[in-house]
Amino acid sequence: MRLTLTLALTAALLGGAAAAKPPLREIAVVDDGIMAVGIADEIRNNCDRIEARMITAIMRLQGLKSEARSQGYSEKEIEDYVTSKAEKARMRQRGEAYMQANGVTSGDKSSYCRLGKQEIARGSAIGSLLKAR
Repeated sequence: MRLTLTLALTAALLGGAAAAKPPLREIAVVDDGIMAVGIADEIRNNCDRIEARMITAIMRLQGLKSEARSQGYSEKEIEDYVTSKAEKARMRQRGEAYMQANGVTSGDKSSYCRLGKQEIARGSAIGSLLKAR
């Protein structure tokens, strides 16, 4: 009886450990995808010569949400991730570091335009969300 109970508890614990999901921030396709949307938004808000491909951006966000759901995350888990103040701050820090590393200076609209044009020319995840006017 004791052995059966021990085996049952072990199986339950191992099953729970295997079912545990990492935080959404550790799902690179989701986290990087959201960062790309955020950077594209910053570029289009700071460069008058570049605009967003809004339908593409909406479809990309829906695709990221579908990816998260396909990996077992609930609507609540997804909502908690995208509305978390801590995650927003972390994402902003990542985005600012990326932009700075790519020559963007806060307040210098031409640097946002330059990065936007580079991303569009590269056909990057960020560039695919933007178009030049």
